[in-house]
Amino acid sequence: MLVVEAVGGWWSGSLALLADAGHMLVDAMALGLAVASARIALHPPSARYSFGLARGEILAGFFNALTQFVLVGFIVWEAVRRLQQPRAIASGEMLAVALVGLLVNVVVLRMLHRHDADDVNMAAASLHVLGDLLGSVATVLAALAVGWLGWLWADPVLSLLVSLLLLRSAWVLVRRSAHILLEGVPDGVSVEAVVAALRVLDAGIVDVHHLHLWQVGAGQRMATLHVRVAASDQGERILRLVQTTLAERFGVRHATVQIESTGCVEASPDCVAR
Repeated sequence: MLVVEAVGGWWSGSLALLADAGHMLVDAMALGLAVASARIALHPPSARYSFGLARGEILAGFFNALTQFVLVGFIVWEAVRRLQQPRAIASGEMLAVALVGLLVNVVVLRMLHRHDADDVNMAAASLHVLGDLLGSVATVLAALAVGWLGWLWADPVLSLLVSLLLLRSAWVLVRRSAHILLEGVPDGVSVEAVVAALRVLDAGIVDVHHLHLWQVGAGQRMATLHVRVAASDQGERILRLVQTTLAERFGVRHATVQIESTGCVEASPDCVAR
């Protein structure tokens, strides 16, 4: 489809088709990178990478989003040139190629749309294909406007509209990927809510502090925390209870819990002395 749109854009003189072809070129590389990173993420933990290589998916998503900014810059630059110096466009050929591209993108997007909400890698791949789909829709509309109304400006203007949509989506994905890379608290979870839930979980829990929440890769939420108990013989029971609660209520399936029975081991402002 990339080759068809590139040839069709050159033949018809359509910026929308050429922009969509450029977008598909970036997407072809991005999807290849997404596949490679997904395979890398399946590698088991090793002595060098104790968490495995799951974060490769996040890096791929971050890189894929950055490529969108480059593409948007090219589209805007070329669209401004076309608005200043309109060119003749073969709307019939443009429409035919755009309709085929629209169909292809719909099929591919349906294959990708069912992914884990935390899977940034798949979200990046879907973002690229969604951008292609929007580009195809804009190209169809531009072809109709040029063919029926003679509006040559419709081609660059609709290209600019698509670039704005892509810019917003890319920015959201960059922020999301950067948040994970900076080990921010996973979306939908708050430190305060987890601490509050654990403190009232059992009468044997005196305090919960030093809680850290982050995410390594898609669906891989981690936590470390200290739990102060009333009696040392309650430690093992409360440990199981805390880990089960974190997994079932907050999706944290890898938690390192330090049990304390004689006070706070480390000085901390969130450790309640009782």
